[in-house]
Amino acid sequence: MTGNAELGTQLQLKFDANGLITAIAVDAHNGEVLMVAFMNDAALQKTLQTGMATYWSRSRQKFWVKGEESGHVQLVKQVLIDCDQDAVILKVEQRGAACHNGFRTCFYRTVTTDGNLELVQKPIVDPAAIYTKK
Repeated sequence: MTGNAELGTQLQLKFDANGLITAIAVDAHNGEVLMVAFMNDAALQKTLQTGMATYWSRSRQKFWVKGEESGHVQLVKQVLIDCDQDAVILKVEQRGAACHNGFRTCFYRTVTTDGNLELVQKPIVDPAAIYTKK
């Protein structure tokens, strides 16, 4: 039997033990998966309020607005929640590279049958020209 969280209209997100939820950014126009990150409740609220994709950095333990350093922003067009409310999809207009390595998407490699990785995209920007050490 499904509960209100699955079929209802009330937002009841299921965050993990660290207070985070998986957030998947996809291109609003063609559905291409651009990146996977994490949000806490405050990051989701900031995203909803500003229309700019805002995530929680697990490594830096702070908020980050996508593109705050690179200028390669994600303008949020729609936020979708999965059936059991433990994952978020952000349909975004990606301006520039989504990946910090300079690729349009973070998913720029495929696994070959022999278990190696093969590039399936070329970088669209040089990350050294975008990111500077502070």
